[in-house]
Amino acid sequence: MARGSRLARLAALGLLGVLTLTGCEMPNNEFWRFGWPEGITEQATEMRQLWTGSVIAALIVGIIVWSLIGYSVVRHRKRGDELPRQTAYNLPLEIGLTVLPFIIIAGLFFFTVVTQNKVMERSADPDETIEVNAFKWNWEFVYPETEGQDGQPVSTVGTSTDIPILVVPTERTIRFQVVSADVIHSFWVPEFLFKLDVIPGNENGRDNVFEVTVQKEGAYVGRCAELCGTYHAYMNFEVRAVSGEDYDAYLAAREEGLNTYDALESIGQPGEAGTTTPLDLAQNKNADQQRSAGD
Repeated sequence: MARGSRLARLAALGLLGVLTLTGCEMPNNEFWRFGWPEGITEQATEMRQLWTGSVIAALIVGIIVWSLIGYSVVRHRKRGDELPRQTAYNLPLEIGLTVLPFIIIAGLFFFTVVTQNKVMERSADPDETIEVNAFKWNWEFVYPETEGQDGQPVSTVGTSTDIPILVVPTERTIRFQVVSADVIHSFWVPEFLFKLDVIPGNENGRDNVFEVTVQKEGAYVGRCAELCGTYHAYMNFEVRAVSGEDYDAYLAAREEGLNTYDALESIGQPGEAGTTTPLDLAQNKNADQQRSAGD
């Protein structure tokens, strides 16, 4: 009984440490990411820390369980033909094995909710607002706080031959307001480590809004992550993260009448997307003709 109580207390101390570790700030190097991709937003960092803490917690639980199994195998190995003393129950151990898993689950649930709230948190006054319009099978990006020469907000629309480029600033809070013109799409940038289903209409109670703060300049592919029809696989776009100064210069160039290509070139950025390519219409047409001939 005494030995069982000591083991229960030892397990309790180790497992309660899980809660502390999952709440600590974790280092951001490749080893401590445990296979988790490196994101480029503040929100991605929050999710990575949750993942790192959860993996460490799982390893602690695993080490304790493996140690107890090893102890039992060695301590209670067969030493003869005499039947060992039988223990009907060990009340402290049984209580511990019931309560501690619940504490672990509750702790992980708590930190998951905290992280989710941080990821979905909306500021009262974001630095930038961008409207994302999804449709079969492409994207339109609208900058509502701008005004082009036609009196309408500056926008970029993708076509079957042009990949739309979403230009965003770094180190600024960006609010995305995402809508769909037809079916359910999903706005996904892998480096954001986040995606949001774009549900058409508001009658379902969903509010398709989220915010990110991009921390690293560069070009990143974006995709639709919800099967939305025939050309879903080609519904791609590119996120071009630039400095705040270049972002302001880009919008100013667009307001002066330059298109997306020329405005990007004016700030020293490639005018065309480099992370993904548009649908090859000729190849797709030939494939359709071959299928028709086969039928």
